[in-house]
Formats: sequence, C-alpha cells, structure tokens
Amino acid sequence: MRVAGPAPVLDVVVPVHNEEVDLEPCVRRLHAHLKAQFPYRFRITVADNASTDRTAEVADALAEALPEVRSVRLEQKGRGRALHTTWLGSDAEVLAYMDVDLSTDLAALSPLVAPLISGHSDVAIGSRLARGARVVRGPKREFISRAYNVILRGTLRVRFSDAQCGFKAIRADVARTLLPHVADTGWFFDTELLVLAQRAGLRIHEVPVDWVDDPDSRVDIVATALADLRGIARLGRGLTTGAIPIARLREQLSRGAISADPPGVPAGLLRQLVRFGAIGVLSTAAYLVLYVLLRGGVGPQAANFTALLVTAVGNTAANRRLTFGVRGSGGAARHQFQGLLVFALGLGLTSGSLALLHGLGDPGRGTEVVVLVGANLAATVLRFLLLRGWVFRRADERSTLEETGAAAPSAENAR
Repeated sequence: MRVAGPAPVLDVVVPVHNEEVDLEPCVRRLHAHLKAQFPYRFRITVADNASTDRTAEVADALAEALPEVRSVRLEQKGRGRALHTTWLGSDAEVLAYMDVDLSTDLAALSPLVAPLISGHSDVAIGSRLARGARVVRGPKREFISRAYNVILRGTLRVRFSDAQCGFKAIRADVARTLLPHVADTGWFFDTELLVLAQRAGLRIHEVPVDWVDDPDSRVDIVATALADLRGIARLGRGLTTGAIPIARLREQLSRGAISADPPGVPAGLLRQLVRFGAIGVLSTAAYLVLYVLLRGGVGPQAANFTALLVTAVGNTAANRRLTFGVRGSGGAARHQFQGLLVFALGLGLTSGSLALLHGLGDPGRGTEVVVLVGANLAATVLRFLLLRGWVFRRADERSTLEETGAAAPSAENAR
C-alpha cells in the first residue's frame, strides 16, 4: 500500500463507490486547493471500494495525470473499510478524509489539519452543529442529524458535536493505535473512532464548517440510521464489559507522546522523568507562592507545612495519572496515603533545612526561599524514586512489561 518517494505530511483520502461522474471534478478541485493553499507535501488517495461503474478507470487516470494522486482499489464495499485500509497503509504524518461531493467548503481544510501538524490536538472533525457553522440542508436531514447526536450524548456521553460530518483528520500515530479496535466497516466507523478517541483521553478539535447538502446523495437514510443504532448498542456493550480495552489504549497513547527511550535506559523512564519534571516545576512554583503568602501570618514552619501538604496532594494525583498512567478510583486512597508518607520525608528535609538556617542566625526571606528551593530539589529526587519504586511500582511494572512486549494481565482481561 505504501508508495515510493518522500513521505507526505498530509494524506487526504476520498472514499468512493460508483462515483464516476463526481470523482474527477472533486479530485482536481481538491488538488488545486492543496497546491495553492497547503504549504507542505501532500497526497490525495482515491479509495475505490467495490465500484461497478467506471470509477476505478477515472481514479487510475487521475493518478497518472497528477503526481500527488494515487488510486487504491478495494474489492469490498464500506466507507469505514476504505478508511481503515488506506489510513493504516499510509506513510503520512496526518491522515484526513472528505466526501466526494465536497459538501464541506475546502477553506476549512487547513484549520482542520493545522492543530494535528502542530501537535496541539490528536483528532480533528468538521462540525455542522458547532457555533459558527453555516449549513444549507433540508429539515428532514437536519432533524435526523441533530437527533442522532442527541442520542450519542445520552447513551455514550460524547462531548463532540457532530459525529457524521464527512470531514475528519487524525494523527497517524493515533490512528495506528485506535484503528485495530474500530470494528465497523460502514458509516458508523466515524462515530466509533471518535468515541474511542474521547474515552482514551485524546484531544478532539472541532472546526465549524460551511456545508451545503448534496441533493444527489444516494445514502439510504433509514438503513444507515438503523445500522448506527446497532453500532451504538454494540459499542456500549463493549465499553461496559471491558471488551474494548480503554485503559490499555490510554497507556499506549500516553507512552506514544514521548519519544522512545535511548538504549540502556529502562523502558518508560525517560517519559516518566519528563512528565515528573514538568509536574515538579509547577508544584514547586505553587509551593513557593503559598509559602510566601502564608509566611507573614503563621510563621515559616507552619507556612512550609501547609504549602507542602497542599502541593503534595496535587502532586501525587497528577503523577498518578500523567506520569505513571494510573486511571480510575481504584487504589487512589492508598496512593494518596503513601504519597503523604513521601510528603513527610520531604517535610523533614525542608523543615530541617529551615531549622538549621534559623539556628545559624536571622536570615532574610530571600535566603529562606533559596534554601527551600535546594531542599525541595533534594526532596523531589527522593519523591520520584519512592513514587516509581514503591507507590506506583505495580503500575510501572505493567507499563514496562507492555513496553518490552512481555505478557501482562490487563484489568480488562482480569474481568
């Protein structure tokens, strides 16, 4: 499926079935737009899924005429199947798709993919229901679209506004993690992918679009609606029973956000150090602000105790979720209790440093802050070692096993 030559930044897939009339003007218009407006290398992939007319011939002719276009033929029908196949076979950094009727204004394409290229977001969708969207379509399709999204919010608790707009993009690394767990091969593919992305904690960027309904659309609304309802029931069961491994997806995606560990470095350690360090900087800043605010009213020792206690609770919670990838409420109380024991050691270091400093004379507040920063740095190193080796050891071992490919029982399998 991969093609020779430099990898593009963006690969836009146009899934088609019996679109011999609309395909060429769509691809040429999209190609012209990208040539003029998109500053990076791109590719357009025509994914012909089981057409029985001249669609395949038109696609091949376009691929011959335009260097940035390729044609892929699938022998089975289904938009979801076409996207699944072409996205997993692409070497681009960002993957997108749009419907062949070009109902969505192409001016929204750059705002759609820009947050993915920059790393700000993981998935991006065009929305006909977001504030600022301008939509022209009949009342029947408007009602069905809004009703479907209301059902999604009520049953699957989705937060995105428009599941079915044919205008979406995803980072390739995220797609490689999520797509093996997306079962639908038809129109429900979009919804299933977005629900998994939301449950996995990914950032979904919405772009309000200008959208004009295609009066020649051949989508069977009733059949599609029934298939979507069946998809909602299946997806809900999978999420409820644990058949869909959301916790494992979260961990995989979390690890993928940081580059691989250098040779000789324990698996996961670099990622943990980076996140622990970032949380530590914020915690230290919050600690110093609280200390300075409280110092004048309650004295140095009480100010140190209060500021350290407040930030220690927040630090443990943040590291539990972000550094060591522990989700859910299970074990949270135990982790906080162990975190407070670690806090007591940090308190001993900082309080002892203050006591020693005041025993030597009457230092100014600036000197106090400098000494406390040094004591906190020492306490931070100790805190990381204890969090990794004691408080979150089981979670860290599970993460290490998965990084190295060893078998580890997951929460889903345990159920």
